[in-house]
Amino acid sequence: MPQLPAPGYPADVRARLEADGKEIVARYPDSRSALLPLLHLVQAEEGYVSRTGMAFCADLLELTTAEVTAVATFYSMYRRKPSGDYQVGVCTNTLCAVMGGDAIFDELKRHLGVGNNETTDDGKVTLEHIECNAACDFAPVVMVNWEFFDNQTPESAKRLVDDLRAGREVAPTRGAPLCTYQETARILAGFPDQRPGAVAATGGAGPASLAGLRLAKGETPGARVVHPRGEGPKDQPQPGSEHLSSHDAPQQTSASDPAHPAGPAAEEGE
Repeated sequence: MPQLPAPGYPADVRARLEADGKEIVARYPDSRSALLPLLHLVQAEEGYVSRTGMAFCADLLELTTAEVTAVATFYSMYRRKPSGDYQVGVCTNTLCAVMGGDAIFDELKRHLGVGNNETTDDGKVTLEHIECNAACDFAPVVMVNWEFFDNQTPESAKRLVDDLRAGREVAPTRGAPLCTYQETARILAGFPDQRPGAVAATGGAGPASLAGLRLAKGETPGARVVHPRGEGPKDQPQPGSEHLSSHDAPQQTSASDPAHPAGPAAEEGE
């Protein structure tokens, strides 16, 4: 059945969003280019992109609601229904999957009592599988509101979501301190992160991610000698060839596992 027109925002909310929206539009020579950050802006208001939010974006940019809906439904970063304060995404792409991502996702579904793209009863956690976190050298990886939790295990991942639901402080392996999904959406809309020290705390890549940078600088690592099976010593890394990632298991897990603290060992560019 045809839907009734989406209700508008209350007058005070509309005025505030219009002021922010016009600031976003002014950044672009073509106003239509502002649609993506505007969708983040309305998502920051309600926690998802509602019909009201899409109608607002269409009105501000002089687009049809169909044009806005086509964009909002194309990108998975825009949620189409109310969600939790923390979006917990488990990478189930090939490398993370074989390193344990599938096991983590299955365990979290059982532990939280939710399925993919579902939210816990307390409104704290929305669980979803995601195709790639672009952090294969620290697989398996979990992201919370787009912040990294590297080298996870089913047990550390369960502790992570339990801490989130209990309101305990949780520190990403690298990146800025956590904030809520709505606060994250406002930052993605292009507004500064106003939390004291948040920008300075973003950290850097770990040693596994810096391997390519060192090679680009001409710093050749020592060769790894692999002997035929049953002949000579087992594969031993030579000095300078260490590659600290989950591929060289066992490795320490994320800071969400208090028994195995981990974190960036070097800043990017070092």
